Amino acid sequence: MNAGIIGIGRCLPDKILTNFELEQRLDTSDEWIRTMTGIEQRRIAEDEQNTSHMAREAARQAIADAGIDPAEIGLILVATVTPDQPFPSISCMIQQEIGAVNAAAMDISAACTGFMYGMATAKQFIESDVYKYVLVIGVEKLSKITDWEDRNTAVLFGDGAGAAILGKVSEGRGILSFELGADGSGGKHLYQEEFLVMNGREVFKFAVRQMGESAENVIKKAGLVKEEVDFLIPHQANIRIMEASRQRLELPVEKMSKTIHKYGNTSAASIPISLVEDVEEGRIKDGDVVVMVGFGGGLTWGALAMRWGK
Repeated sequence: MNAGIIGIGRCLPDKILTNFELEQRLDTSDEWIRTMTGIEQRRIAEDEQNTSHMAREAARQAIADAGIDPAEIGLILVATVTPDQPFPSISCMIQQEIGAVNAAAMDISAACTGFMYGMATAKQFIESDVYKYVLVIGVEKLSKITDWEDRNTAVLFGDGAGAAILGKVSEGRGILSFELGADGSGGKHLYQEEFLVMNGREVFKFAVRQMGESAENVIKKAGLVKEEVDFLIPHQANIRIMEASRQRLELPVEKMSKTIHKYGNTSAASIPISLVEDVEEGRIKDGDVVVMVGFGGGLTWGALAMRWGK
């Protein structure tokens, strides 16, 4: 029996920052931002709403959706590059706050690919019978490391959290294959000093190539062909990068997740946030083959193919 997702949840801050508001403070325009990135607005956490607060809310929703007792969770994995502080980890804070008294806990730092790394790690522990349930959270408060005077990055990022409970699912369902990768030589193109710094041109070239390759690789590893893919959830970084992945898989527009216009790039949270919305709105149905693919600072990348359902 494969490991699969049995519960999902998310948390989005209430505050909305639109392109029109950014026009007032930066040398940019709504039209330029929408054309170049696909973003129309993004959610921004209030000063008192920390990364851990968003992670906790998403986790509680996922636990309720799975219908399990938090004490049954064996491991908590939190993917983030914006923790409240260096330590204790967000995962340890969540363990205490949700009452997962029997869970081990650790954070994962793989930037926007973090949720993919967490999912692949959870799969190993579940299928080797080490843990019955694993909680994986992708969460970021990127607004606190964004230079709001830098028009190249200020227009891109938003805050939020998404979570999934993984456990064993029925035969044929669950995670069918995955791929993780890294290229440390590209770290100079996307990193944090005081604020987030990005060489947009180099990251764009890397992402267009790697997202498509990784998606194709996990489809082949799963013993499938492109025509069998029902839905694609790419990391919501840039609509042009996302479109390149969709076209490489020869999928129609309606078979690709698109939440970037509402939430911007939420890094490790973008794929799980999108997953929740796509399931809730009926775009992902029981038995569908879903491909998730992401890239991020490191540089890192990751993808997985799964058959949706319990």
